[in-house]
Amino acid sequence: MPSFAYTAVGPGGAPESGVVDAPGRAEALRDLAARGLRPTSLRESGAAAAAGKAADPRLGPSLQLPFLEALDDLVRGGLSAGEAVRLLSQRLQPGPLRDLCAAVWSRLGEGLALSAALGAFPRVFDSHATNLVAAGEATGNLQGVLGRLIRHYAEQREFRQRLLAAMLYPAVMVVAASAVTAFLILFLLPRLEPLLASLGGELPWATRLLVGLAEAAMVAAPLALLAGLAALLAVRRWRRTDAGREAADALLLRVPVAGALSLRLSVLNFCETLASLIENGITLAQALRMAERSAPNRSLRRRLRAATDRVLEGEPLSRALGRTGAFPGLLLDRITVAEQTGNLAPGLRDVARSYRAELDRWLSALTKGFAAALLGGVFALVALIAFAIVSAVFAASGNLRF
Repeated sequence: MPSFAYTAVGPGGAPESGVVDAPGRAEALRDLAARGLRPTSLRESGAAAAAGKAADPRLGPSLQLPFLEALDDLVRGGLSAGEAVRLLSQRLQPGPLRDLCAAVWSRLGEGLALSAALGAFPRVFDSHATNLVAAGEATGNLQGVLGRLIRHYAEQREFRQRLLAAMLYPAVMVVAASAVTAFLILFLLPRLEPLLASLGGELPWATRLLVGLAEAAMVAAPLALLAGLAALLAVRRWRRTDAGREAADALLLRVPVAGALSLRLSVLNFCETLASLIENGITLAQALRMAERSAPNRSLRRRLRAATDRVLEGEPLSRALGRTGAFPGLLLDRITVAEQTGNLAPGLRDVARSYRAELDRWLSALTKGFAAALLGGVFALVALIAFAIVSAVFAASGNLRF
């Protein structure tokens, strides 16, 4: 018999969680209702649940924002959330989004609340969205919650797009430079070498250097490729363990540029998520526990968890966050002011907004500097190759006898 893990609100309003065995979801819901429990999340556990989650690979995180936007449009028009989902499942064009709406409507038809229905699809809806929807249902402010969620995820999507656009030009330059260099050293130069040697004379130093690099690359490149693939597979297997993932994330923070980027992104996600949660009525203790999980770096997440423990023990939020070593001093000062004035949520929102602008400027300066250095390196390499070939041609032409 299938098992269903649930979280529910008891008769006294206290949260409860556990596992119930039932032939299906409807029977599990009836069992919980008979106990006086109002479920907020009901997920099938075990192999059957895993198979169900993998049944439709099209239902992924990219559908979260389009679903919320479509739902918000209908809710603002006066429809209830359930009626809006039903209408979307019937009126949308066939595709993954319509299938998701139909699946959510099916959960709603079984008696689940909207937040619990969304929680049945963890690959699409993260805990941030489901918890805020639950808060909106409890306070009767679902429309306001949907609007804040849409703004939050839209800002995150826009930032990811800017980040990818900033990294695109340097990546294209690296690929182009690597392709040109490989063509000249591995294809063109080996064909010119016998011709130049047949004309007699000693090849210039630059030509000898390139010839040596080409010969070494012909031997070392396949070995380096195999070694790189083996190392990549070993690292991936290592990162699948909890200890390996945390150790790799801790090592990443020490890498000069990548570590700074990972740290800043984690701080930004934490501030934005915490502000969004508090704005929607989540208590500070719950919001901190949920916001700490938004940090993609597990090493930093452990530090944020320790900071949350200190806050729950009575320490001010700014001081606890300062102990992590991840937050800039000015940002901590602004959080201190927001705490003291009782405007923590708006203060965190302002902090996140200014920190996002600062991160944009830092990324812009970083990519411009990297692109300039890369262009300089490419020009120097092409100039060396051109000098080696031209000097070899001139040296060989000097040995010609007419």
